[in-house]
Amino acid sequence: MDMMTSIKNIKKKQIEPVYFLQGTETFLMEQFVKELEAQLLTADEAEMNHTHYRLVDTPLSQIVEDAETFPFFAGKRIVVVHDFYLVTSQKVQTKVEHDPSVLEQYLKAPAQETVLVLIAPYEKLDERKKLSKQLKEATFVSLAPFDERQASVWIDEQAGTCGVSIEPEAKQALLYRAGVHLFMLSHEIKKCALYVGEGEAITIGVVKELVAETVEQTVFDVIDHAAKGRVGQAVAMYHQLLKQKEEPLAILALLTRQFRIYFQVKNRLGRGYTQKEIATQLKLHPYVVKLASQQVGRFSNEMLQGALVLAADTDYGIKTGKWEKVLAVELMLMKLGQMGK
Repeated sequence: MDMMTSIKNIKKKQIEPVYFLQGTETFLMEQFVKELEAQLLTADEAEMNHTHYRLVDTPLSQIVEDAETFPFFAGKRIVVVHDFYLVTSQKVQTKVEHDPSVLEQYLKAPAQETVLVLIAPYEKLDERKKLSKQLKEATFVSLAPFDERQASVWIDEQAGTCGVSIEPEAKQALLYRAGVHLFMLSHEIKKCALYVGEGEAITIGVVKELVAETVEQTVFDVIDHAAKGRVGQAVAMYHQLLKQKEEPLAILALLTRQFRIYFQVKNRLGRGYTQKEIATQLKLHPYVVKLASQQVGRFSNEMLQGALVLAADTDYGIKTGKWEKVLAVELMLMKLGQMGK
């Protein structure tokens, strides 16, 4: 089950006794637990009936004992277990000994007055483990990073929660500026909603006025200008980053990373891989691959290889003291602009 479906079910009071959350999107984990608490417990009830554990500090036997404890003057209790590493192949240093059979037995007949939430903030599970198989048969909630379509739906829902709507162009601008980073998106949506007021719509003008571009997005624009031979604009944006106290070497690292992504994406697209397959292979967010796919057509393989060599030479020149760092990156952008022409 995906996150958005599980949240909708919780709001409808269709709540399961056990949830197994797995994935790397920590903001969604927090949102899930908050929604559970909002639907099941009042503020007073939560004090005595909402407990959090870290598996590295607490034996499974103690967690299960708490889950089997009857709620204190409430209809339900919530038990949340963070960093549930027993379903992975990770080696964790801890003095706590766990007996997985205790949880395995509990899962066969979980307490109906308790909602047990097991959180595994990991990209992969060890499918060979009995506990992994058993938990995936329970209420499994995937917390993988959203693709653009999922993020678009989520943005609409967040805007609705804030009492506003958001226009399609504004949504695209928001995704471009903030990326598919849910914590940042949530913050920016709330800010825009406060600005326009309840019942109004967030427009592209509002997003451009209130939402600042990240350093990564500015670097993306720098490369775009250079690729089109607009050296002046590329250098001007570079100096804008310097005024924001960004280090030349950090900017160079981001430029290098972006060219490497372009080269890898272009190479794989040429070999017939889909954007989804490329994102998995390169361990990149699908939205990053989508943006790169839209841009790589203007670059030849030779230009991308040349840009990577130029970036490596610039990095070497700075670190060996041969070139002054601010000027070195500026000269690199000028050379990229010439390549773009």
